[in-house]
Amino acid sequence: MGPLDTFNHLLNFVAPAAVLALLLVPMARLLMPKSAPALSWWAQAAIVFIVGCAVLVAGLWLQGRDGKMSTYAALVLASATCQWLLRRGWRG
Repeated sequence: MGPLDTFNHLLNFVAPAAVLALLLVPMARLLMPKSAPALSWWAQAAIVFIVGCAVLVAGLWLQGRDGKMSTYAALVLASATCQWLLRRGWRG
């Protein structure tokens, strides 16, 4: 497998986390309008993307292959929880 094939596989591996992060941030602004975000939208999307990639790597490591529905369910749960915490802010 050449470098372009490897890059293509990597992009396809992280695509669910990227799409979820880019859709979750604006939807959270619509669903939680009263809360003031502590970070900008791109910082929130980057954090949610990193959390999503970590979940995908953990699912690959634990289950031995990617694309399992339980990994995608964990991706959605972890991303939504992360975005909820980011929208709440870190007020004490």
